[in-house]
Amino acid sequence: MGQRGKGAVFMPKKFVFPGGAVDETDEGLALAEPLDARTRALLELEPVSSQVSPEALATAAIRELSEETGMVLAHPSAMRFFLRAITPPGRPRRFDARFFLAPIEAVAGGAKAEFRDSDELSHLHWARLRGLRDLDIANVTAMVLERLGQHLPSLETPERVPLVRNDRIEDRVVWLG
Repeated sequence: MGQRGKGAVFMPKKFVFPGGAVDETDEGLALAEPLDARTRALLELEPVSSQVSPEALATAAIRELSEETGMVLAHPSAMRFFLRAITPPGRPRRFDARFFLAPIEAVAGGAKAEFRDSDELSHLHWARLRGLRDLDIANVTAMVLERLGQHLPSLETPERVPLVRNDRIEDRVVWLG
């Protein structure tokens, strides 16, 4: 995780996961390996259409990880779709985020991989789940961490993936799969 700058328009000073928007170029790039079949299938099941291919979502996640931390996910086939969250309407900045898991072995350099601060994230560090609640994190990050705690130690694609919509109270969580 890393900390956003105090001048950031979106979530200033919050500790967040690396990530960001899908760029136009992400759609046309080929992954080094195919996505895990279950991850791909779950990404295609999404009831709130994003018009973005599963491969473009994975490419964006890999690119953002590299841009914000210097780490390179060398094995896209190890990525597991874990959760999707959409910001409630009416917020000044909205996101439609997919959260992925991958083992450290999927990163170039493995456990010895080094990361570096960037213009978007500083104070990068590995942390244990139980210590992350002490950081200044957003509600969505706390929700992801809680779900992660329920899922670990498994790094497999879950049978069902929550989509947190936040647009209608009755549709707050939709289970994909």
